[in-house]
Amino acid sequence: MSRTIRALTVGLLAATAVAFAADEPKANPAANPSDARLKQANWKKRHESFVARAEKGDVDVLFLGDSITQGWEGAGKTVWADTFTDWKPANFGIGGDRTEHVLWRITEGKELNGIDPKVAVIMIGTNNVGANSAEQIAGGVKAILDALHKAKPKTKVLLLGVFPRSGQAVPKDAAAASVLQPKIKQINDLIAKYADGKTVHYLDFGAKFLNDKGELPKAVMPDSLHLSPAGYQIWADAIAKPVADLLK
Repeated sequence: MSRTIRALTVGLLAATAVAFAADEPKANPAANPSDARLKQANWKKRHESFVARAEKGDVDVLFLGDSITQGWEGAGKTVWADTFTDWKPANFGIGGDRTEHVLWRITEGKELNGIDPKVAVIMIGTNNVGANSAEQIAGGVKAILDALHKAKPKTKVLLLGVFPRSGQAVPKDAAAASVLQPKIKQINDLIAKYADGKTVHYLDFGAKFLNDKGELPKAVMPDSLHLSPAGYQIWADAIAKPVADLLK
């Protein structure tokens, strides 16, 4: 083969490789650990408090999630104290977190170091709705499950369906949100398949937040996303027995 032909062949192969690379699907951002929120002082402080809490050990039930989980320290504080105290629980929820942030926290962020929870209660993904497809969000949830199992293989997971939320802005004086975000059901249909009945158990009780018309009452979700004390009571009632069974 002449040098000219060889050079043309090499060039063609290189161009083909570039073309194929361009056609490859981009990595799922919802399933890649992201430390982007470390730049936010309040987020970093809360994350570091989790690392410090984990170093002390003695956690049997770990709650992982976003602001809805963090809300156990606010609107859900009384319900938490009345329901979960005997479980040796820890709340590792951070407002605004998406799947990729939780994934970073339990891997590179080392929030699991020092604890061996018997049960992890996970509800995450609602903050990804605006940026990711249902398939990407489900992939992010799966990445969290895989990372948790790798780090803590004996931990049983109660994976919760993402809670219903409004699919549009709701007037302040409206009694309820009548239009639900359809992507939530799509996500839940996908993540329900991750349950194996052994390590991962799935529970979707979103319908308990709705009224007889299928709406989200303001008394349960004042902003059609975050829970009121009544909403946290519904959550506690729904998971009390499942978690107790997993702790046996």
